[in-house]
Amino acid sequence: MELLLDSLFNGIAIGSVLLVAALGLAIVFGLMGVINLAHGELMMLGAYTTYVTQLIFKLPLLKPYYNAYVIVSIFFAFIVSGVVGILLEKTVIRKLYGSPLETLLATWGVSLILQQFVRSVPLAYGTGLVISLIIGLFLPSVFSSKVKESINFKYVKFSSWIFAALAGVLSGNLISSSVSKLSRASARNVDVTAPAWMRGQVEILGTAFPKTRLMIIIITLISVIAITLFLNQSAWGMRIRAVTQNREMSDCLGISTEKVDVLTFGIGSGLAGVAGVAVSLLGSVGPNVGGNYIVGCFMVVVLGGVGNLLGTIFASFGIGIMTDLIGAGRLLSIWPDMPLPLSNTINFFATTSMARVMIFALIVIFLQFKPTGLFPQKGRMVES
Repeated sequence: MELLLDSLFNGIAIGSVLLVAALGLAIVFGLMGVINLAHGELMMLGAYTTYVTQLIFKLPLLKPYYNAYVIVSIFFAFIVSGVVGILLEKTVIRKLYGSPLETLLATWGVSLILQQFVRSVPLAYGTGLVISLIIGLFLPSVFSSKVKESINFKYVKFSSWIFAALAGVLSGNLISSSVSKLSRASARNVDVTAPAWMRGQVEILGTAFPKTRLMIIIITLISVIAITLFLNQSAWGMRIRAVTQNREMSDCLGISTEKVDVLTFGIGSGLAGVAGVAVSLLGSVGPNVGGNYIVGCFMVVVLGGVGNLLGTIFASFGIGIMTDLIGAGRLLSIWPDMPLPLSNTINFFATTSMARVMIFALIVIFLQFKPTGLFPQKGRMVES
């Protein structure tokens, strides 16, 4: 019983990371039909944001609040990845709607650029660049409607970008001089240290569970509740659901589909940043950390049903539990009397990498019989 509980917990923890990352991917893919291969790199940015936040909270002024850096990094990671996602939508993806192959190649190129950016640019100046992007995107929104309607507003927006660039350079220099570890950070992997209250284990039903994985499950639970409430209770959530079901009719009814696209891509990218926080608590953070999860995220989206929140939840936890049962070899311990041919097969796949291969093969077989996933979209447009 204890072994089964331990396997179930580990599987839920693995599935939690996949779920947070796949939530954003499912929303974007379901609404726009965009296959975003840079989604893993948005996770990577969230993980590096956690590392930067940790170093900033080690400064003398913020050191008394160091134990709260994980909570703060969740909000920072959401904003950073969300802003980069919005910029990606405005500059690259918006020009390629309706061209899935071109979008696939473009986002793959963006993923390579982001990886090389992290390898080449010191984290301090990378942080300053992100700060300038945030200021440049959101500063024009604080002006009054009269200013926005004036003919000179484009010059105001241009001036805001100049101000944002100067602020980014100054903040990069300030961070570089204040946080010595950031100025020396390079392409090597960096480690995020969990605060004291997240170390150790907690005992539940006679079984000890790591506090770090419990925190990841809590982050996932809060993310799922927040996105569910947003999609079902808010006005913009209703617009997103309307555009997902019928874009042309929503446009005819006065819904700004361009704003919906930007908002959706920003939220989806922000959720990838939150997943990056969870990833940073599990191991080292490097330029390639997002690539380890992108295939699993797409498997979750396809298996659960494109754009279906409930299907994404079931698929992520199912893949997580199967990964732990097969990859850690627990299935043989739970079922010791397994027939010899089956036990030899399970033993052959009893590593994390081989378990992914087996699970991927099982998903491919499942999709042969149910190609639309566990919970396919319903509606007149889908049936036609």
